[in-house]
Amino acid sequence: MADKIKKFFQKKKVDAKFKMAGPGHKLSESAISSQSSVTSKREQPMGSKRSGPTEESKVAAEAALARLHQKRENPKFNTSLAAIQAQVKKELENERAQASTSAPNTDTKEREQEMDLPRNFAAAGVYFKCPIISNDILPRDEWKKNIKSFLYEQLEEERGLTACLIIQSCNSNREKVDTCVETLCKYLENIVTYPEEEKYQKIRMSNRAFCERVQPIEGAMELLLAAGFTQQKIANAEGVDEDYLVFDAANVPSIESLTSLIEALRTAEPIQLELDRNLQVLLPSQAAAKMQLPPSFYALSPEEIKREQQLRIEAAERSQMLRTKAMREKDELREMRKYKFAIIRVRFPDGILLQGTFSVYERYNEIHEFVQENLEHSYLPFVLNTPTGHKLIPEEDGNKTLIDLRLVPATVLTFAWHSSVIEQINSSPNKDVFLKPEVMVLVQEV
Repeated sequence: MADKIKKFFQKKKVDAKFKMAGPGHKLSESAISSQSSVTSKREQPMGSKRSGPTEESKVAAEAALARLHQKRENPKFNTSLAAIQAQVKKELENERAQASTSAPNTDTKEREQEMDLPRNFAAAGVYFKCPIISNDILPRDEWKKNIKSFLYEQLEEERGLTACLIIQSCNSNREKVDTCVETLCKYLENIVTYPEEEKYQKIRMSNRAFCERVQPIEGAMELLLAAGFTQQKIANAEGVDEDYLVFDAANVPSIESLTSLIEALRTAEPIQLELDRNLQVLLPSQAAAKMQLPPSFYALSPEEIKREQQLRIEAAERSQMLRTKAMREKDELREMRKYKFAIIRVRFPDGILLQGTFSVYERYNEIHEFVQENLEHSYLPFVLNTPTGHKLIPEEDGNKTLIDLRLVPATVLTFAWHSSVIEQINSSPNKDVFLKPEVMVLVQEV
């Protein structure tokens, strides 16, 4: 387990070097040849043989099937492509029939009923991964507990580096953490610079700076113990015993080893969680029923959102004639920033919807890659269209956030193959196949 801590710091150093090195390419070929290989890959005909699935994709497929078997209460649910297409066709016909006959007020009543039904949430919540610790997918609060437990378990084997991570990962106030790190570094730098000076080898624990900047921060004491300090009682000038932290060179391999600890302190970062996409495959009727967002999607509590929204509606009604377009856009952006996460659904021509969870500050490139990695023909170019008809193009929109693109808090994008491959798609016997088989088995039973 301690190896994971060391690898974490090694990876940070490697990542920093790669960022300074600029864009990369294969060592065996030039940048031009690598671009041409990408182009030829896109031009590969659909009938050509594709490489087999990687070990990672096999594991993902097995996990998906396992989850499917655990969740299913109806063993007769048919996940064959033909059965799913038939179900989708039936639901689309029902949607069209209901749209032509539905009363205008029934929709409002249905929405009021859905507010209190968790089963109508678009997602059960927001979930995260943390590969450095385990493959579990858990809510953020549970991960915080797991990370803390994991780090304290590593203290005996790798006290110094682990203490650096505890300081960064187990304290919420970033300003206080930064102040603590600078204070600790100053303690250690004084010992390295002046190894013979006795005054730098003792820290009075009742000292105001220590009490305010260091002691309240979780992991700070562990760091000082790892740096060779021990807690002792020493009589002050008045003869009263006080608690001190005293440095002993015998507790560390060498004075120079403190330099490595200082570097680790300055470069350590919190253990980051990766947002899980919470991938879902929905039939049209399921997508229509699951419209509500769980509380974990909001930056504010749902009650605060409702109260502020009501006040905003009343204010807008009073000043409707005086509001400019710029003012409306500003309010729209402010409204979207109340959300931390967004639901993105991609509707395919066969009616199936692919759903994922994204941070509102993620880029469109993340959505494009999410769709691409779940496509059966992932090497073919495609476009996604917003409800307003805007075509999202990676070259133009790739670095725009979900807020920039007005895709918050939930949006349905329409999938279409790029115009350059439409003929190729139409001539293929698999033209109606969009998602990978291991993804299609996740379609939820009705």
